[in-house]
Amino acid sequence: MTQPSAAPLSILFVDDDELSRVHFERAIDGTWPVHLARNADEALSILARHHAEIAVLVTDFRMPTDDGASLLGEAARRYPHIVGILVTAYADKDMLLQTVNSGNVFRVLEKPLRVSAIRGVVREALSRHGEREAHQQRLLAMNETLAFLAHELNTPLATIALFAGNVQNNAADLSAPSSQSDIAQAATLMLNNAQYCMALISSFWDTLNKSAATSALAPDAGRDTSAAKLVAAVLDSWPFSGPQRDWVSVDLQSDFVVRSMPNCVVLVLSSLLANALRALAKTDEPVLRIEIAGGAAPQIRVHDNGTGIPPEIQARLLRDPVTTHAQDGGHGMGMIFCNRVMRSLRGSLKIESTWGQGTTVSMCFGEHEVRVANPAVSAVPAVDAAQPEPLQSSTNVRRESPNPVTTTK
Repeated sequence: MTQPSAAPLSILFVDDDELSRVHFERAIDGTWPVHLARNADEALSILARHHAEIAVLVTDFRMPTDDGASLLGEAARRYPHIVGILVTAYADKDMLLQTVNSGNVFRVLEKPLRVSAIRGVVREALSRHGEREAHQQRLLAMNETLAFLAHELNTPLATIALFAGNVQNNAADLSAPSSQSDIAQAATLMLNNAQYCMALISSFWDTLNKSAATSALAPDAGRDTSAAKLVAAVLDSWPFSGPQRDWVSVDLQSDFVVRSMPNCVVLVLSSLLANALRALAKTDEPVLRIEIAGGAAPQIRVHDNGTGIPPEIQARLLRDPVTTHAQDGGHGMGMIFCNRVMRSLRGSLKIESTWGQGTTVSMCFGEHEVRVANPAVSAVPAVDAAQPEPLQSSTNVRRESPNPVTTTK
């Protein structure tokens, strides 16, 4: 799959001595891109422009206007993903201890710098940078997904609390037929909303477990994540069985940046991929095509030539917990969950299916997503999704069908 590549990770070297800067750049010898600065002010200016790609900051300790330890401290405060290395020609034990104990320094290099020492320490620092990025991405994924889940559960739980209060208030007058009717209706609404909460948590946990290998999928934490990268990450880590990987192709028409909740987008992609693979299980010549189309209305489309979805079930997939996989533990909340995620991105989920021919599910993103090819366009910040409406009837039940259809667990 062809996809745009992010700028390679680079190194920033800071020293007021020109010969030191020349020596360091020659020592790196093009292995990694290098930015050079003469003092702390120049270094901070470079960091402001290129911090997303700078992985390692190497700075001399003694400089005319500021010392390297202060620069490393400021860089650590603003850009915690950057790994700091201090260079010094002074055997000041107290200074070194204080600097290292601050936690802002990964290694201390002693002048004169040796080429082998420079390359070895930079490799170690880049490895540490990767560990920091992975840790930061796990925290980001946890924050995104927990925030979405808490937001999604808020309204049904509030509805349960409201009707529980009404039941409590009316309990003293159970003899009145109207009170009995009100209490019965309240009990039904509480049951529906409680089942919704439990099913949502179950669906979320199931999807998360299926995507366990992709828990840090959004590549390059702190850097722009494109739709093509997310799709590639899902496919690279998906536990395909047998010939399944050969069924899948990617049509990259034009890429775009996914700025909001990339880890939740990964969960949606994983769910749609699982659905499509299941729909193709009994197809003679299975085809699963993932299309990526940027532009004014960016989309990721998952198309399969499986059995399709009956119209009466398709009409309910995004609002009712319908499933034909109850025997496998399915609860029908998967598509509802996926649609909620897309709504929170100011987008939507669109399902087009012809019974007996196949299904296309489109992840439609909001206009705040911008094309990779045009980074000058500013993205509009995502807004909170509208609160989900409480379930108001008792018709949201599983529906069984003798025919296999493309639904979700």
